[in-house]
Amino acid sequence: MKEYTTDKIRNVAIVGHGGSGKTMLVEHLLYTAGATDRLGSVDAGNTSSDFDPLEIRRKISLSASVLPIEWHGHKINLIDVPGYPDFIGDLYGVASVVEAMILVCEAKRDLDVGFEIAWEVAEKHGLAKCIFVNKLEKDNADYEGLLNTLHERYGRKVVSVQIPIGHQAAFSGVLDLLNMKVYKGRDRGVDMEDIPTGYLEDAQYRREKMMDAAAEGDDELAMKYLEGEELTPEEVEHGLLVGVETGKVVPVLLGSAMSGIGVATLLDRIIHELPGPHELPKTFGDLTLTANANGPLAAYVFKTSADPYVGRINYLRVFSGSLTIDQHVQNANQDKDERLHNLFFAHGKGQEPASKVIAGDICAVAKLQYTHTGDTLTTVKDKIQIPPIAAPEPIYRVAIRPVAKSDEDKLGEAVNRIREEDPTFHYRRDPVVHQEIIEGMGDIHLETVIEKLKSKFGVNVTIEDAKVPYLETVRGSAKAQGRHKRQTGGKGQFGDCWLELNPLPRGGGFEFENKVVGGAIPKNFIPAIEKGVREAMERGYVAGYPIVDIKLTVYDGSYHDVDSSEMAFKTAGALALAACMEKSQPTILEPILDLEVEVPDENVGDVVGDLNTRRGRLQGMDSIGAGKQVVRAQVPMATMMRYALDLRSITKGRGRFRQTFAHYDEVPFNEQQTLIEEYKKRRAAEEG
Repeated sequence: MKEYTTDKIRNVAIVGHGGSGKTMLVEHLLYTAGATDRLGSVDAGNTSSDFDPLEIRRKISLSASVLPIEWHGHKINLIDVPGYPDFIGDLYGVASVVEAMILVCEAKRDLDVGFEIAWEVAEKHGLAKCIFVNKLEKDNADYEGLLNTLHERYGRKVVSVQIPIGHQAAFSGVLDLLNMKVYKGRDRGVDMEDIPTGYLEDAQYRREKMMDAAAEGDDELAMKYLEGEELTPEEVEHGLLVGVETGKVVPVLLGSAMSGIGVATLLDRIIHELPGPHELPKTFGDLTLTANANGPLAAYVFKTSADPYVGRINYLRVFSGSLTIDQHVQNANQDKDERLHNLFFAHGKGQEPASKVIAGDICAVAKLQYTHTGDTLTTVKDKIQIPPIAAPEPIYRVAIRPVAKSDEDKLGEAVNRIREEDPTFHYRRDPVVHQEIIEGMGDIHLETVIEKLKSKFGVNVTIEDAKVPYLETVRGSAKAQGRHKRQTGGKGQFGDCWLELNPLPRGGGFEFENKVVGGAIPKNFIPAIEKGVREAMERGYVAGYPIVDIKLTVYDGSYHDVDSSEMAFKTAGALALAACMEKSQPTILEPILDLEVEVPDENVGDVVGDLNTRRGRLQGMDSIGAGKQVVRAQVPMATMMRYALDLRSITKGRGRFRQTFAHYDEVPFNEQQTLIEEYKKRRAAEEG
C-alpha cells in the first residue's frame, strides 16, 4: 500500500446491530476495492474481519477488525465493530479514533437496539454519520417504513440520497439522486443507466429535499439556492459534506451487502462526503489535536489483542505527529520508554510492515512492554496524554473454578491477558465468598471468555453461580465466658476468658480491646484470644458468613501455670464469641445496590413491577427525552444476579442499567431462615 497524505485518509467504523450484515458489507467493500481477490462468507467462516476461531464458530463478530482499502487515490481504514450488546466495549474504543460511522440497518420498519446504541455513541463523540440500508432484496423489506421510523426518531436531518430500484426480490439497483443515474452493478462491476419510467417524479421530489439539506450546510450555497439557482452536483456534494461534518445531515444510502449492489457508490460517498482527519480535529476535554504530521506526537491505543504465541498487539490512531520504525516513544500513562520494533498496518489478521505512520492514520505495534488499551504514546518533550476510554461497566457476573491445579496456576495470567483485550471484562477474587468472579456485559460475553480461556490459553474452568457476599452482625450486647479445658494425660490445655460484645454502627468493622487487670490473663495470651476471635468471625455464626460491625472487650479470665497456652486461649476466645453471639440477637446483612435503569416510556410499568418483585425500593423517575425514562431504585444484590438477561427480555434489548454498591441492610426474617437452613444442610453434608 502506497503512502498517503492526511487529507487522503478516511477512518470509518462500520456499526449496527448484530445480524444486520456489517461483516458482509465490509467483505464486499474489500472485494469491490480490490483489497481481496475472493468474496468471503460469514456462513463459510472465511471473511476477512471475522478471523478468530470463536468468531468463525459462532458466526458473529466478537472484536473490532481494522481493514484498510484503497479507492480512487484515498486510503480508507474500515473498522468492523461487533453489533451484539454483549460485545459493545470495542464500539467505545473505536468511536474515539474515527471521524465517521456508517450505521448499517436492515430494510424493516423497526430499528434494532444495536443501531440505536451506535447512534447514541456517535452523537456523544461528535462523529459524522451515514446510514446504509441493507437487505433490500429480502421478502419482507420495507424501505419506506424504515425511512418513516428514522424521521420519527431522529428528525429531518436524516436525508435520502438514493432510491431503490425494484422492490424486495425485484431489487436490482439504486437511483443516485446526486447525478440522477441508476447503478445496477454487482460485485466489482458498476453499470449506469438512465432513470426508468415511473421513478422520475419521486426522484425529483427527493432530490429537492436532498438539495435543501445540502444548502443548509453552507451559507453561500443557501443564498444561491434561495435565489432560485440550481446547485451543481459538486456544490451539493460540498454542502452534504459540511452538513455531515456538523451533524446537520445524515445521508441514507442503500444496497445489498450480499450481492454488492450499492457498494461502489458507498465507497464514493465515503471519500467525497465523509470527513477526513484533516477536517475534524479531535477534542478530548480541554485537549484538541489537529492531524498535523509535523506536530507534537500523540498516538492513542484504542484496542489490544493478546495472543499466547504472538504476544500483545496494540492498535493505534496517530492523532498528531508521526511514528517511525525503531523510534523511541514515551508512554504518558505509565511514564515508561518504549521502542517501536514492530510497526505495521493491520489487514484483519494479516500485516503489512510500515516504516512510517503519519497523523490521521491507524496502525498496530507488536510486543510493546508496558503499553495497554487507553494509553498515549508521545515524547518526553511533548508530554501529551489523551484520557482513557470510558467503557461501560459490567452488568453480569458468574463465578469460575479451575478444574485442575495446572489450570489454577495459569488462570491469573490468562484472565489478565483477556482483560487487556476487553475493557468491559473484569476479574477479581471475592474474599468474602471465596470465589473467582468474572464480570461482563452478558451471558454470551462471559461464555466466549471461558471458551477463550480454554482455546487460547489452555485453562479449563467450570462455571458456578456467583454467591452473594452476605455478612453477619448483632443487634444487642452480651457478656459470655469461653472456657477450654482438656486433660488427656501429661500436659493439658487450659484457657479461660470473659468477653463483652457490643454492636458498632453499620460499616464500623471490628474493634478489640483489652481491659484485663490484675494479671487474670497474662498479656502474652491476649493476642491469641484476638486471633481466635478473628478466625471465628470469618467462619460466621448463624449462617456461615463473616461477622462484622462488632466491638469485643476481654475483661476477665483465668489461666493455669502449666496447662495454659496460646492455642488454648485461641480456642477459648472462639468459644466466648459464639456464646456472646447467641445472646446478642444475631442477624444477617445483605448488600443493597443503587440502581439506575434507562428504559423506553412504554416499558416503565413493566420495569417498575419487576423491581417490586425483587424487593426493590423505588427512589424516583426522570424523563430524559427521546421517549425514555430513568428509573432509580435500591435493590438487594441477591435478586439482581440475572437482571441483565431479564431486563433485556422485558425491553427487547432497549433497557440499560447501572448499579453501584450502596450499603448493607438486614435480610428479611423469612429470607434469613432460608439462608440458615441452607447453611445447616451444607454443614450436615460436610460432616456426614
